[in-house]
Amino acid sequence: MAVTDFIAAIELGSSKITGIAGKKNADGSIQILAYASEHSSDCIKKGIIYNLDKTTQCLTSVIQRLEDQLQASIKKVYVGIGGQSLRSIRNIETKQLGEEVKISQALIDELMKSNCSMNLIDQEILAVEPQEYKVGNQLTTEPVGIPTEHIEGHYVNIIARNTLKSNIRQCFRQAGCEVADYLLSPLVTANVVLTESEKRAGCALVDFGADTTTVSVYKNNFLRHVAVIPLGSSNITKDIASLQIEEEDAEQLKLNYASAYTESAEEEDMNQEYVLDGRCSIRARKLEDIVEARTAEILENAWNQIKLSGYGNELNAGIVITGGASRLPNLCKAFTAITKIDKIRIAQSGNVELKDEEQYVTPNGSQNTLIGLLAAGKENCCKIDPHKSQLSWLQQQEEEEEAKKKAEEERKRKEEEAKRLKAEAERKKQLEEERIRQEQERAQKRLRDCEALIAEAKRLAERKKYKDALAKIEEAQDLKISEKMQELNDLRAAISQQKSDNNPLKKLINILKNEADEMMKGEN
Repeated sequence: MAVTDFIAAIELGSSKITGIAGKKNADGSIQILAYASEHSSDCIKKGIIYNLDKTTQCLTSVIQRLEDQLQASIKKVYVGIGGQSLRSIRNIETKQLGEEVKISQALIDELMKSNCSMNLIDQEILAVEPQEYKVGNQLTTEPVGIPTEHIEGHYVNIIARNTLKSNIRQCFRQAGCEVADYLLSPLVTANVVLTESEKRAGCALVDFGADTTTVSVYKNNFLRHVAVIPLGSSNITKDIASLQIEEEDAEQLKLNYASAYTESAEEEDMNQEYVLDGRCSIRARKLEDIVEARTAEILENAWNQIKLSGYGNELNAGIVITGGASRLPNLCKAFTAITKIDKIRIAQSGNVELKDEEQYVTPNGSQNTLIGLLAAGKENCCKIDPHKSQLSWLQQQEEEEEAKKKAEEERKRKEEEAKRLKAEAERKKQLEEERIRQEQERAQKRLRDCEALIAEAKRLAERKKYKDALAKIEEAQDLKISEKMQELNDLRAAISQQKSDNNPLKKLINILKNEADEMMKGEN
């Protein structure tokens, strides 16, 4: 069934252009509806488009594949902006009021307008993150209503090369798709990776990508600094490939054996080698040196940006690492060795609950920006066919709602049936347990009755009431207690023998027999 209500987003990465479509649910979760990607290493470098035609082809392919999965046309998409030229600069705008007046929202807007008009060469402001306002000698985040003679507005302006946005706009125009909004990749990534407490306490987000590493610093819920380092995990691959190894094999060696940090061993096999399907090999120590050296360079640059922010000593929530390269083993140990910060976590998934994502998204850190773009989107991105009447579209919407209603009713029916079956099974279980308990009680009672009859038979036998004793034994045998049957048989035989021995006629016969035997002996 065609989907007519969804949000679509595209991330222009240095290794892949990825697109995603999803629908926001009432509970805040996002249902993933479609996903597509195309390799972009031959048209995007360091997050910047350098081949417009190839980028347009990739975009067209990604959008078409999303539409095929959605069975609907995409009118517009949300696009992430990042790349090497992205960075933040601080600016302070002051206003001397001459006399004490109450600060108004119009005055705050005037300061913002003045901030946005700052002169930049070959750069443009993509976003502004207002910081605190200095009113008199006090810093505040809500200055409106405070009387003062002097106010300072502190801002963090996020800027980039002025061709960055225009190239993106041109590629989407050629692909026949509108841009719903340009969203800053570092901001949307932080929104789905960092918690509010981490932003408030102070933390640094390091997005370790393929060609670039983005560093964002937060404190008191404000973005304080952002910078893009033109180094990423692909640099590690290229360093390995410099040993006359094919780049594909170098990437596989990195994924299979690389580690960001290796503990020094007392006994180390200097001749150990890593072999890749017989195609190539590399000494383990050599691979460790290459990977650790390049990783250390990237992390040292990231740490330097954190220190440049001025908040290096105020990261009470530590450092959070995300991005595709965050899967590199022992990355936290390597960063701790450089920064001496122990509070470091890897964020391979975000804090947005996803549904039906198994076939689309792998939680490995590389999709967090894409999910952030999707989560930030607000408008329906579906393109309504103009050849269909509005009534036809509404009917389709009603049919979809009816189908959802039926599906929900079926789900509830199945849940009720499952509950009923579970209750029935529990009832049967309880009945069976009660039956077993009663049988055990009856068996115990028969055993006690049997033992009482045996005791009575023995008592009667001692009193030479053999007939009554044998009757008690027969009564006990009728109870059919298997473990007592042998004892009853032995007791019956013993009583029968005792009865026979005490028979008067038999005694007389035995006396006469003995006397006859004596007479015979005398004659002889």
